[in-house]
Amino acid sequence: MGRAVSLRVQLLVLQVAIVLLVVSAAGGVASALQQRQLRDAYLDRMTAVALSVARLPAIIDAFDDDDPAATIQPIAEVIREASDVTYVVVTNDEGVRYSHPEPDRIGEPVSTDPSVPLSGQVWTGTQTGTLGESWRVKVPVFGPDGEVIGTASVGILESELADDLADDLGWLLAALSVAAALGVVCAAFVTRMVRRRIFRLEPGQIAALLETRDAMLHGISEGVVALDREGNVVLVNDEAQRLLGLGATADVVGRPARDVLDPQVLALVPDGTPAPGPGTPGPGIDDGGTLVLAGERVLLARADRARVEGRAVGTVLVLRDHTELHALLRDLDGARGLTDALRAQSHEFANKLHVVSGLLELGRSDEAVAFIERAGHGGLLTASGTAPGVHSPEIAALLLVKATTTRERGALLEVDPGAHLAAPCTPDEDALHGDVLTVLGNLVDNAVEAAGQGGRVRVHVTDGGTDDRSGEGASRSVRVVVEDDGPGIPARARALVFSAGYTTKAGPQGRGIGLALVHRVVARRGGSVRVTASDLGGARVTALLPRPGTSRAVTAARPAAAAPAPGAAR
Repeated sequence: MGRAVSLRVQLLVLQVAIVLLVVSAAGGVASALQQRQLRDAYLDRMTAVALSVARLPAIIDAFDDDDPAATIQPIAEVIREASDVTYVVVTNDEGVRYSHPEPDRIGEPVSTDPSVPLSGQVWTGTQTGTLGESWRVKVPVFGPDGEVIGTASVGILESELADDLADDLGWLLAALSVAAALGVVCAAFVTRMVRRRIFRLEPGQIAALLETRDAMLHGISEGVVALDREGNVVLVNDEAQRLLGLGATADVVGRPARDVLDPQVLALVPDGTPAPGPGTPGPGIDDGGTLVLAGERVLLARADRARVEGRAVGTVLVLRDHTELHALLRDLDGARGLTDALRAQSHEFANKLHVVSGLLELGRSDEAVAFIERAGHGGLLTASGTAPGVHSPEIAALLLVKATTTRERGALLEVDPGAHLAAPCTPDEDALHGDVLTVLGNLVDNAVEAAGQGGRVRVHVTDGGTDDRSGEGASRSVRVVVEDDGPGIPARARALVFSAGYTTKAGPQGRGIGLALVHRVVARRGGSVRVTASDLGGARVTALLPRPGTSRAVTAARPAAAAPAPGAAR
């Protein structure tokens, strides 16, 4: 198999071929135009000469002489030489010559048909006569009475026309040759420039690079979104589409980032958005990343400027799914709290056993029984009265753990005695209870943190509730109410607490996610979530999640432009 022709040679040959083809075509057209102009110019000249000869009084009067040729021949020759034509021939009405460049031909009939001019018409064309093939014009000669008395024929040899055309085309050929040479030089320059722009790579190497890039981008476990300098999306890999909930690549690429990315993600792009609002994370350039909320996913996002040869060409966003890790960390905190509670209750239970043992050894069995009755049947972990009406195992376990961890933090979590939630019976209800678990966990965490040590948190969960604002029945919805005795949330800041990234709490990056996630989960369900004042003195958050198949308008609070008040963190 022969060696493949390099891209450089292919480009140069193709461009040179195009240049030569264009120059040749232009030369052919110019030559044809020049020939046409030359013949038209000679035609105009021959017509003018022929008409002037036919109308010359001396010529017309000579037709009545005994020897017309004696008068007409000298005049015709003078006109022929002055007009630079090959011949000027005058004939009578029988086609007998009265003039000719070769005097010996005078008196002979013409060798071509004179019928057209003798009929009073002008004839133009190419014919072969005694002098050779010529381009000629024949006109009638009218006598004083208006009758045709003869003809006047003026022509030029085709060979002379060809010589004149060759003389005129000399400069054209020279110009075309220069143009072709310049085209070849420019083709070589363009070929070199293109090769430098593509880093001297061959087509096979470029194809391999593209295939490798696609395989890498669509195969890595991190989401990648590339933006150009104008802020338009130019690349999105499969993982980024999944994490951001985007459509097909063809529907995203080319669109402005503002129309595609979540505001928290867009805020990481340098010069991509206006100045961030309160609590919005700043640009994550050259750092380990920022926790942001995209849809219902917690992402660790990082934005890096893309540079080529020191020139900024855009921005690359790298996204990692932090949702499961975020949930695991929260569960780990709960497990640690539960472990501490178990350890403390184990010590407490051991102490109680020692007391009972000592009383029995002293023979005070009645006091031992009374002590057991006062101590109860176990600690909080084994008490069945924490949430007796909640029959969903996951939510009951969550309330049990939250009650324990809240007590270990020095606060009190109460579950309303009227709480009721039936166990899920269908996959759709399982999904609903999963959303209730997310909403309840985040609301309780925020309430416990707001209440602080010595605070009080109250929880009410029911699978039949009413939207207090509309009074409409919500028997097909799950109602979650969490309230605390903390500092509360001012009315003007109650809409802002649901904005992604909004927080007034000092702490590490990634705060302001919980309530935003609650808002999005409830909105997806077509429910409502709102903040009001609590009877306990703090804030009350009420979330209504419709059951599958229930249609409800989303009445969740939208982020407002009001400035947050100090102490309004959630």
